[in-house]
Amino acid sequence: MPERETTETLGGWGNYPLVQAKKHSFTTHSELLEKLQTLNQYIPRGLGRSYGDSALAPHVVSMLHYCRLISFDEETGILCCEAGTSLADILNVFVPRGWFLPVTPGTKFVTVGGAIAADVHGKNHHMAGSFSNHLVFLDLLTPDGEVRSCSLQKNPKLFQLTCGGMGLTGIILRAAVKLKPIETAYIRQTSKRYADLGAVMNAFTEKATNTYSVAWIDGLARGRNLGRSILFCGEHAKRAALNPRRALNPLNLPRKRKLSIPFNLPFNCLNPLTVRTFNFTYYRTAPTKEKTGIVDYDSFFYPLDNIGHWNRLYGKKGFTQYQFVLPLESSHEGLKQILARIARGGEGSFLSVLKLFGKQDGILNFPREGYTLAMDFPIRTNTFKLLDELDRMVLDYGGRIYLAKDARMSAACFREGYKKAEAFLEGKRSHDPHGQIQSLQSNRLGMDE
Repeated sequence: MPERETTETLGGWGNYPLVQAKKHSFTTHSELLEKLQTLNQYIPRGLGRSYGDSALAPHVVSMLHYCRLISFDEETGILCCEAGTSLADILNVFVPRGWFLPVTPGTKFVTVGGAIAADVHGKNHHMAGSFSNHLVFLDLLTPDGEVRSCSLQKNPKLFQLTCGGMGLTGIILRAAVKLKPIETAYIRQTSKRYADLGAVMNAFTEKATNTYSVAWIDGLARGRNLGRSILFCGEHAKRAALNPRRALNPLNLPRKRKLSIPFNLPFNCLNPLTVRTFNFTYYRTAPTKEKTGIVDYDSFFYPLDNIGHWNRLYGKKGFTQYQFVLPLESSHEGLKQILARIARGGEGSFLSVLKLFGKQDGILNFPREGYTLAMDFPIRTNTFKLLDELDRMVLDYGGRIYLAKDARMSAACFREGYKKAEAFLEGKRSHDPHGQIQSLQSNRLGMDE
């Protein structure tokens, strides 16, 4: 049984900021209701994989012990589970049975509730949209103590407020999501390097019919090499594509030995020199002609999950991940200018990821049709000054910053980027008139007024 209340130092995945918080755990619905009666303000929290302060507050309600699989329909692929269930648990149970997540972010160590709250996207947004596109329903405990079942057909406004609402509309208790059938646990992957930003964006367009696509970008490249990239595309592999050994057991992966970083390093080993060296080497070892191979789903979707606590590589001060999206019509010019500014400052990231988004309509959802770039920045003296500059550039090109990665943008930046912010705030006020659900992020962004 979990310890019901603990005081802990908590942070997001970026380890910035860190706060002292009381963490409240529960295992049953009645226990949760009893706990909430003692809390004036709180924020639900899953596995803590949002990067900044969206799941931080003086009091956090931990969902990790509310994690049962409730039902599964073999005919439709619809899985119903409690919100504390992790994507890793779903994969462990259902990949061997021939089912996969319809949408997944770059880590499987995310709860279903967290995936809904951030309305996570993956390498297939241009084809499949975000996580909420595949929800059948969700059950939400609102601050008045009522449980409301929400979907596009039932309580649709509350459903839209909750998907991407960063946990601010209530506590997601259960959800039903439609899984997709697969023949194997492997991905047919193609990879190729591209000399500059224009070339890789053309390649995204040419390969728009691929189910999955993502590019790594050298964030320190300049001049004619600006935006040089490696593009990876993928499809779920058919059993006939596997070699005989893999084909014998196509839905089960052999166990891998995993590394782990045991503690926060006393220094940031991912400094400009090491990043520049890594980026140059990684790009040069990529194929100049398209290469095709079969890789397991872990390697394709979750390469960093194989390194436990990899966030500790950034040292004690932590880091922030900066992710933004630009509309399709301004993506090329905007990305070019933003990458040039980052390269001039020598602050490039070893983990710089470019993806193509399809159309998305929502209230506080991050994706929109266009390109999104995510980059990691260690916390240094001038980091926030640089990011403030990038905020202005992103807004000038019609873009916005991802709330699930944010730890420092201003309330003005939030409102300018999210055109439906006021509609969200009005909806939140109607369901939470006393402001019971608050996070450090919602305080910072003026979402509790």
